Formats: sequence, C-alpha cells, structure tokens
Amino acid sequence: MTSNKTIIVLLSSACLALGAVACKQGPTTATEQVQPGTASGINLAAMDKSVKPGDDFFSYANGSWVKNTPIPDDRSSIGGFLIADQKREADTKALFDEILKADHAAGSNEAKIKDFYNAYLNTDAIDKAGLAPARADLDAIAAINDKTSLSRVIGSTLRADTDPLNATNYETGNLFGIFVSQGLNTPGETIPYLMQGGLGMPEREYYLGADNAELRGKYRTYVETVMKEAGSADPKAAADRIIALETKIAQAHVAREISEDFKQGAQVWTRADLDSKAPGIDWNALLTAAQLQNAPKFQAYHAGAIPKLSALVASQPLDAWKDWLTFHTLNQRASVLPAAIRDASFAFNGQALSGQKAQRPRDVRALNATSNALEDAVGKAYVEKVFPASSKADITRMVDEIKQAFATRVQSIDWMADSTKAEAVKKIETMGAGIGYPEKWADYSSFNVSPTDAYANAKAAELDRYKRQIAKIGKPMDKLEWWMPAQLVNAVNLPVQNAMNFPAAILQPPFYNASADPAYNYGAIGAVIGHEISHSFDNNGAAFDSTGNMRNWWTPADFAKFEAAGKALAEQYDTYEPFPGVKVNGKLTLGENIADVAGLQAAYDAYKHSLGGKEAPVIDGFTGDQRFFIAYAQTWATKMRDEALKARIATDGHAPGQYRAQTVRNIDAWYSAFNVQPGDKLYLAPEKRVKVWG
Repeated sequence: MTSNKTIIVLLSSACLALGAVACKQGPTTATEQVQPGTASGINLAAMDKSVKPGDDFFSYANGSWVKNTPIPDDRSSIGGFLIADQKREADTKALFDEILKADHAAGSNEAKIKDFYNAYLNTDAIDKAGLAPARADLDAIAAINDKTSLSRVIGSTLRADTDPLNATNYETGNLFGIFVSQGLNTPGETIPYLMQGGLGMPEREYYLGADNAELRGKYRTYVETVMKEAGSADPKAAADRIIALETKIAQAHVAREISEDFKQGAQVWTRADLDSKAPGIDWNALLTAAQLQNAPKFQAYHAGAIPKLSALVASQPLDAWKDWLTFHTLNQRASVLPAAIRDASFAFNGQALSGQKAQRPRDVRALNATSNALEDAVGKAYVEKVFPASSKADITRMVDEIKQAFATRVQSIDWMADSTKAEAVKKIETMGAGIGYPEKWADYSSFNVSPTDAYANAKAAELDRYKRQIAKIGKPMDKLEWWMPAQLVNAVNLPVQNAMNFPAAILQPPFYNASADPAYNYGAIGAVIGHEISHSFDNNGAAFDSTGNMRNWWTPADFAKFEAAGKALAEQYDTYEPFPGVKVNGKLTLGENIADVAGLQAAYDAYKHSLGGKEAPVIDGFTGDQRFFIAYAQTWATKMRDEALKARIATDGHAPGQYRAQTVRNIDAWYSAFNVQPGDKLYLAPEKRVKVWG
C-alpha cells in the first residue's frame, strides 16, 4: 500500500490496515492438481505446533513464519497484505508493460497512464529541472505580504481527503483537510467537512510526547535540508521557525481519541459561523481560493481545533508561515523533485519513521504513483485483467450469508429491546456492498497529463481529485460511491452511506482462494466481510441509522449494556504490551476490536450454516472449525520493524496483527476446537468473553 488514511470510515474506523500473513494457497507444485474447494488453504509451514493454542494462538498459527521470514529492506513490515499487494503490483506491471509498448489516442486513459508513468520514472529530467517546476508555487508564497494574501495561499493549497485510511487527516501539510459527503447531522445533504491539518509528522504526539525527542531532531534535520534546497538564506533559522509553528499547530489539534469519536464532530457551522467562531483567518479569501465560496455550511468536524488554527494565522509571524508553506509545498511532492529532496524525504519518512533500510525501486514507485493519480483508469484495466465474474459472484454470496448471520445474532440477543433490534436489522438489510469495483468509473477527460513534467502531473492529480469531490456539494449523496480504488488491498465500511467496499485486490490469496475449502475462506475473507459489517455496529458505527444519519436509535438500557461490553474489550486490549511500558491503547483501537470480535463470530455462524448440518471434512489433520480459526489467525500474521510498530501503537486505530489474531479468545467455538482449558494463558471464563453483538 502506498498512501494511507477519511473521515467517513470507521477504521480508521473501517478499514483493515496493514498486517497479515504469507499463506501458501492451493497447489504447492506445478504438477499438483487441487479441485476447487478441496484444499485446506492454511499454510502448514507457517505454524509452530510446539506452541499450545490456548497460550498463544498467534504463534501457534504463525510462529515458524515469523521466525523464518525476513522483512524486505524496502518495507517497514511484512504480512498477508504485503503478499497480496506484491501480486497486485505484478499484475499491474504486466498491464503497464502492455500500455507502455503501444501507441494511444491523445487524451485516452491509456495515454495518460503512459505519460504519467514515464514522466515520474525519468529522474534525469526531474534532476535537471531542479525546482523550476515548483517556481510558480514558491513565488506565490514569497509574494505573501499580509494576512489576506496568506489566507488566499492557504486556501489554494487545500485538497480533498479521499483516502479512507486517513480518518483524522493528520498526515497532510495543508492547514485544513476537506472531505465531502453527507453531513453527520444533515441527512440527505452533502456538505464539506473541515478538518484539522498542518503537520509534517504523523500526529500531535510526535511533537508533544517526551519519548519522541530523537525523532523530532531527525525531522528538524529534514526540514532544514529542504529549506536549504529551496534557497533559504538561513535554512537553520527557517527550520526553527517551521518546527516552532508546527508545535503550536500540534497543540491546537484535538487528540486522536476525540478525533475518532464521530459524535464530537457532529457540529454544523454556517459560513457566518466561521467568521464569528474562528476569527484570525480571512475566510472570504481562503474559501474563494479553495473554490468553496458558495458552500453555505460546513461540518466543523474538528470544532475544537479550527478556532485555534485560525488564531495562529493571525498571531504567528508571516515569515514563519511563508517558511512553513514553502517546506510543505516541496515536502508533499518530494518524490517528483531533485535527488537531494527525494533522498532527504526517504531518510526521514522511510528510515526514521518506519525503519525501512532501502527505497523501493523507482519503477515500482512510478507504477504506484500512477495508480494513485489515475485510480479508476488503472482500476478499470486492472479488474478486466485479473478479477473474474465468478469471484464477484462468490464474494457477493458470502456477503449476503454473513449479513444474514449477523442479523440472526441480533435477533437472538436476550437483553436487547425489540425496537433496538428492529433498527439494527433494518440497517443490515439496507446495507450496500460494492464487490470488486465501482458501478461507474471516474472521468479523467479534464485531467491533463504532461509526458515530461512529473511535478505538474502530481499537482494536476491533486486538483482533479479535489474538483471531483467539491462538485458533490449540495447534491444528493451517492450511496454507491466508492472510497477505495479497485487495486487496493483493503476493505472499508462507510457509515454515512451505510455501505461497504471490497476492492478486487483483496479478493485474492491469502484472503480469498477459490481452491480452498469453505472453512478457510470463511475464516479469511469471511472474517474481513464480517469485520466490515460489524463496523456499522461498533462504538462509532452504532451511532448511525440505516440512512447514514447520526441518530440515537437505542434505548438507554441497551446502549448502557453495549458500552459496558466495549469497556470490557478495551480493558482486554490494554493488557497487551509489545514493548516494556508500551501498551496497546484499548480505547483508541476499540472500534476495530469490536469489529474483529463481532465479525469473526458472524463469519463463523455463516460458515456453520453453509455446511447444511453436515460435518466438515478433516483436511491436513485439522477439523473444519480448526481450519476456520487458523485461517483467521494467519491472515493477521505480521512482522513490523520496531519503529513502525511503535508508530502504529501511538497513532493507529488498529491493534497490531499479533493481538488481532488473539480475538479468538472471545469466541466460544474456539475453546472447543482446540480444547482450551482454564490455566491456558489466553483462557477467559465464559462470562469474561466479550460478545458485543450476540
């Protein structure tokens, strides 16, 4: 995966994020013939059977794989997502090889793909051009002479946050992030969300936390390098001003736990409210430059931060803001700037932040940059090449079965009022599911791509995406809109749309294998499907009704019991400690953990129902139930560099994969499948197993 994290998802509230295992699927040699649906699917070589399942199920399922699998030098982690993504890259490369060899009509999607790729790949031309392609942007910043012109330039840099993994918009250098969808409390009305931004490091704690001093020093070195390359008269002083300003921005931000609580973001501000509640910025200048001057209202998602950020525009020196804008203009497009900036960016963002030892090859980065810029153009060609109709039909069937299993569990809850059950079932029945690819593809006819100017292409891609997003303002919500490209190894729940996306790239091994027995596929992709369904009923998703409106449809007694179950699950995850003194944040990861528990249980119920009362065969020495749970654990096998793991714990709403695999300890059937007994380290007494839904 190449870029990460939107507000509408509850994966990030709803995405899966990085993790997983390299599972061997189907035949092990070219001569083996495995009939569809008969292989066990599980990777026997990955297991460490010397580990007792009830003591450490993650290591039982994945211990040998963890021991014997190195992390590639150009990666910060390895697992099933990486294995699937490597196949996605190989398939996309084969597709690009065909496109690059041929001539194409001017303005066609294929011509745009070819030109974008070639311009990005040509580092000789990029190095020779120096900063000339960015000169107009830098000159506009240099010309700032008052708060109005500053507000205008800030507005011109605002771009749409459309990546569903970026739920809180921390990783943008833009002072605000813009996201466009139905408002949390404006049912049927599409409005722009205004979100906090402005940081160069992943989130506020990187600036404020005592443990991050060394990393802050490396960031400062990076900033100084970029400012030197930008021609600053005093790069050291400029870096000092930028770091001081970003520290103030970080102090203005709301904490991640608050940011990921949608209820706290349900404030709608009128255009007049921006002036009265957040003085300091010239909002008229900013919104006009951002092409939002006609928007009558905004979802003030980070209402606590917006006034503070606006006040900083008024209180901080113009020189500091001009330095900040210069740095972020170059930082955001470092990959298409000269080698000194490219290399400095990798030294910080790749090595210091993530622990990578080497950069990915330029041709692979060119492929992924093109795929990100022209998502649907590449996605359409990708699914035509690799995603068969039979897979779409099979996954559609599984989605329907797991939705029904979840509804059945809801109806059997003895403590829930009939009125709450009825609303929950209605939400499940009306939940949409996009399988593989969107119903309609984006139109790139107005996206002009240069065959020689990689910097201009990067800017054009950002602007094209932004214009398509803000064009939705004031129009009815499109329930079928996709928030992930077909060629992304991930999945997402969209609570405002009451819908889910399952891109084609995740519907392949190790998550889905047409040759594997149903136990495997229900435990692997079935648990993914159940996870996304369950996000509609996690601590955030449960606040939305079937229309995507944020509305309380619970009785007070029901919601109190739901919250108590969530509290117990958070406390369970608070005990996991990958480094001495560094523990998983059970509250921060609660939405994902609820989705894991409820989704795994629904997938198991659907699997058992699919057997039609028959006993599953024993394959490779494992019963059907055992294969189901091993498949689940193997999809969450993960190896991460220490730097990346620490960043994950500090900033991500997902627990690390090794702890997500232990979700099984809350499922009754796991205990009988592996004869887990009191005294085993993962054993929970029946009353301590968190059920949440059912």
